Amino acid sequence: MITIIIRYKGDGDNAKRFVEEMVSSGLVNTIRSEEGNLRYEYFFPLDEDGSVLLIDSWINQEALDKHHHLPLMEDIKRLREKYDLHMEVEKYKDIKDSKDEKYIRK
Repeated sequence: MITIIIRYKGDGDNAKRFVEEMVSSGLVNTIRSEEGNLRYEYFFPLDEDGSVLLIDSWINQEALDKHHHLPLMEDIKRLREKYDLHMEVEKYKDIKDSKDEKYIRK
């Protein structure tokens, strides 16, 4: 599994308006229905106005690459520019490590 965490930052309520348009345009549902998508969720930090976090998970790099080459990426790019958002991106690959299991309450 691959997880991407994107922090979008903008002026005023631009980040919130970006998410609202992503949802209302149907882009979020389209992405969630893509083959290989495991998670696509937005979160608003309690102590940081003007930003939103996106957690985006895929079954593997191939699925993520396929997503990145879809025409809808141009729609997302257009919305980021419309709301003048800047991004910080982190990428993680899941590795199973039994040593950590004892710290996880399921």
